[in-house]
Amino acid sequence: MKWTEGLDKLSIFLYLAISLFAVANIYSVNEALGQKQLIFLGISVFVGMIIFLMRTKFFENFSSIFYVVGVLLLIGLFPFGTEILGQKNWYRFGGFTMQPVEFAKIGVSLMLSHYVAGPDFNLKARKSLYTCLAIIAIPGAVVLAIPDVGSLLVFLAFFIALFREGLSGWFFGVIGIFAAVFLVALAIDPLYVIGGIALIYAFIIFLNYYKIHWHVFSIAGFLGSFLLLCGLAYGSPTILEKLPKHQRERIEVLYKGEKAFRDTSGYNLLYSKTAIGSGGFFGKGYMEGSVTRGKFVPEQETDYIFCTVGEEWGFLGASLLILFYAIFIGRIYYLSEKQKSTFNRVFGYCFASILLVHFAINLGMVMGLFPTVGIPLPFFSYGGSSLLAFSIMTFIFFKLNYTDRNSLV
Repeated sequence: MKWTEGLDKLSIFLYLAISLFAVANIYSVNEALGQKQLIFLGISVFVGMIIFLMRTKFFENFSSIFYVVGVLLLIGLFPFGTEILGQKNWYRFGGFTMQPVEFAKIGVSLMLSHYVAGPDFNLKARKSLYTCLAIIAIPGAVVLAIPDVGSLLVFLAFFIALFREGLSGWFFGVIGIFAAVFLVALAIDPLYVIGGIALIYAFIIFLNYYKIHWHVFSIAGFLGSFLLLCGLAYGSPTILEKLPKHQRERIEVLYKGEKAFRDTSGYNLLYSKTAIGSGGFFGKGYMEGSVTRGKFVPEQETDYIFCTVGEEWGFLGASLLILFYAIFIGRIYYLSEKQKSTFNRVFGYCFASILLVHFAINLGMVMGLFPTVGIPLPFFSYGGSSLLAFSIMTFIFFKLNYTDRNSLV
């Protein structure tokens, strides 16, 4: 049997294609950073090859070590971290920086996979559910305290993996309802929102009055959820006002448009849309983008790198990149579902879901569909920490999948 049997060649091709295309686009924005990113890619592939030579059980057996180290690295930011762009979420080593939250995601993925694969796991039991929540919440609380809201949103990806393992869909429904109430109450008078909530609850009672077995707990839960939603609707404008000015403006941009904040929080989005729109169908050509070459968009090599693709490669190139991401993420989900090992499956779902959340939020942010947060585009945004962390997860999954496909059990 050839050693290449069991390798998923499509996934490997997509990983390399996206990463190399990223180097080319970063080089277009900043030639020196493009060269550094190529070095980071070489280091990432080298580390990946080492991972591929390791025993598969290593990742499962030492998952708790990865998890604890990840949490300690996050905690260490408070005394030893370096503040960059208003957030103290980096370590600086000479001329290099490292963002530990990217590696903490690996630890959480491994630890969660190890626990779910255990013999005593049953998501319908409170102990299992609370343990899973604790595994996610402990590093999540540290990330919130930094504060790094963007990275905290990515932790929602782990609940997608738990949903595959039996988590009720109501969890996502509740999050969606609370988010919708908060956002709608910012757009219209909160009293109208409260009135709408009251009508919905009255309609629910009307339709289900005889079907509901009313008792103390159900009445308390029903009234409690109603009061909580009404309180959130009424307090949404106050919550918005309490946020730091730059965070408040990033949300207000969604309602008032980027031109209202063209000199502050709307500046990046304004020129990002300009760059993407000016690319037309075929783009202006590689290293021919006027917005890109003029460096009008701050952080264009990192969080806003996609607007370079839109300007220089046009709708065609941007669509091809999106297609590559969609196939790659879908392929990881597909391969995860085929795994014989529960550990492998859960890790694959964690990995694919992290990619999906990063991808969706970053593109939504660049196109004005989501508030600006510090979320890099996987494998594409400039940065050694992000590329190395995503590559480590990629090669761990490649190794798990390779071993699974060559296993006789």
